[in-house]
Formats: sequence, C-alpha cells, structure tokens
Amino acid sequence: MVATSPYEALLRRVPVTEHATTVLESSTAWWEYGRPDAPITVVLVHGFRGDHHGLEPVVAHLDGYRLIAPDLPGFGSSAALADGHDIAGYSRWLRAFVAAVAPGGGAIVLGHSFGSIVASTAVADGLETPALILVNPIAAPALSGPRGVLTRLAVFYYWIAAALPERLGFALLRNRVIVRVMSEAMVKTRERSLRAWIHAQHQLYFSGFASRRVVLEAFRASVSNDVSMVAERIGVPTLLVAAERDDITPVAAQHRLRDLFADAELEVIPSVGHLIHYEVPAAAAGHIDSFLSRRRR
Repeated sequence: MVATSPYEALLRRVPVTEHATTVLESSTAWWEYGRPDAPITVVLVHGFRGDHHGLEPVVAHLDGYRLIAPDLPGFGSSAALADGHDIAGYSRWLRAFVAAVAPGGGAIVLGHSFGSIVASTAVADGLETPALILVNPIAAPALSGPRGVLTRLAVFYYWIAAALPERLGFALLRNRVIVRVMSEAMVKTRERSLRAWIHAQHQLYFSGFASRRVVLEAFRASVSNDVSMVAERIGVPTLLVAAERDDITPVAAQHRLRDLFADAELEVIPSVGHLIHYEVPAAAAGHIDSFLSRRRR
C-alpha cells in the first residue's frame, strides 16, 4: 500500500511552477510556490541527501508568500557543480542562485539541517537578506551530538562507500535497507501512518544524487561544518526552530548558538527530533509566520 501524505490536500491548494536556471555553469532545478507577486519571498534550502520535496509540508502550511525551493546542486533534478561540493562551493551557488531568481536583496533565506549550514554560510559570506530562518539547525559539530556514535557509524559507512569500486560504492549509498535504517533512526512520531509516509519519502528522495562523488563530498561538508562557525558574522534577525529530541544537536547547543548571533530568537518544539519538516510542519510554519509577521509590523 502506498503511504499517503497527510499534507497532500493542503499542498494541492498551493500554485506551483517548475523552473530551471543556469547557476555557476550548471543547471539548478527549482520550484516556485504561491503567488509570484506575493510581498515576501522565501528561498528554502533543503537538507543532506534530500531534495525540494522535503520542505513541501512546511510550504503547505505557509500562506501568502512566494516560496522558492531549489534542489541543491548534485541532488534531485539539479546538476552537479563543476568545482566540487564543499560548503564554500554551496555558499557561492546559493548567493548566485538568489541573485538570479530573487534579485534585489529582499528574499528571506531558510535552511533546514544541512541547508542551515549552507544558508548561514552564504549569509555570512555576503548574501543580502532581510532575515535568516534555520530549522533543525546544525548548531555544533555532528560528532558531538547526543548520538554521536551513529554519526561515527555514518562516517564509517561513507568511508566504505568511497573505498569500494565505483559501481559497488554507488549501490551501497543507495541501498534501500540502509536508507530505511537511517529513516528509523531519525523518526520520533509513534503515529503509524505518519511513520510509514516518512519512510516512503526517504525511499523516494534520499538517493537522488548525481554521483558517488557528489554525495561523498556533501557528506564531508556536512560533518566538517556547523552554523556556530559563522554565526558571529551574521547581523540580520535570525529565527532558530529547534527540536527537543534532536539526535544531531542537543537543545543546550541551540541555546549557545542563539547567543552567538547578533540578533536571534530560539523556538524549541517539544517531542520531536530532526524531522520537524515532516512530523510537525504546521508548528514550524507557525513560528516562521509569526517571526515574519513581527518583522512586517
């Protein structure tokens, strides 16, 4: 039986248009939700190994905005970057992408998980934006998280995938059993239908990367960087939407991260982990909408 999205009816009401734009000499696929003439534009940057679909549940709960959701280079329908997939490369790409699709410096930037590192680094590197929103931000080195042993196992897994011959390594990275194990490790909800849908989403979109090189480079970037490394260089108002049971970054680290920013507020959602965007998108959207509404006032 195919797992049904609990957010499908809401998402169907949102107008969506698919686009492709050349950025840094490679094609970036992106989706535009809502009204093109909406007063506020938000650019959404998804997490590691996913694509734009991951943030659609949040999109479904945000009304009255122009929402732009690209696939990160090398993932989903976007082509890989010629110069590699480290944080510096993703920062250059995001700055060029926003300049191409939402010029003028008025677009809000939102990043989830790995996307929080990409988004915050781009803003620290000069991306002009009125505000920054980070959902499940990576507030400290991943290896220091509450379940750092799982991160070390992930490091070992990607090391094996890199050591194997190309075809075998690529197959290991896309292995459905391992993807399911990753999904089980992250999900917190006990609601059976929601769990089934989340696992189905990971099977559908967690292995849509262009090559073994892309995913290995992006993984190294994800465990070698975190938002705390650039927070002090960010002066715009920032919203952190964190999770009480996040296995990658504990709540205490989120409080420390908030204090590194010049102007940041922290909202902690209870009883959820690293999948805020799947498990409680309405709560995340509520915090985002409240933050942006206060800015408008």
